[in-house]
Parts: sequence; structure tokens; C-alpha cells
Amino acid sequence: MAKVKGAVTIDLNRCKGCDLCVVACPTDVLALQPKEVNDRGYHYAFTNNPDACIGCASCAAVCPDGCIEVYRVALN
Repeated sequence: MAKVKGAVTIDLNRCKGCDLCVVACPTDVLALQPKEVNDRGYHYAFTNNPDACIGCASCAAVCPDGCIEVYRVALN
């Protein structure tokens, strides 16, 4: 059976930095950008530890603005 790895994409310009996705992630993949802001002036979420993603999509489920997409990639 193939092992599954996740991949997260975030629309950085739409993210308002609410931190819900960071809290919902069970493997600490996401974090808020501490120094940079997006075009709207928010500290946006980014993938701080992308290799730890398991593709559970908890982050996408709690995002109120639909900024996050999660893909599952099968590894051989």
C-alpha cells in the first residue's frame, strides 16, 4: 500500500491571518508569517513545515475564507 503525503496551497493575498488553520493542524505544518504582511495588511498563514503534512485537510475545513486547498500525493 502506498504511503500518502499531503500538500497545502494557501492563497496568501486572501488570507486574513485568523490563525484557525494553524490551531487545527495536528502536525504543526502551518504558521503565521511573523514579519511580512499581504496586500490587505494581514500576517498570512504559510507552510512552515510542509514535509510533515499528512493531507488531513483540517486546515481547509476551518478556513472561513476558503483560502486553503489540500492535495494528497501517493508516495511509492
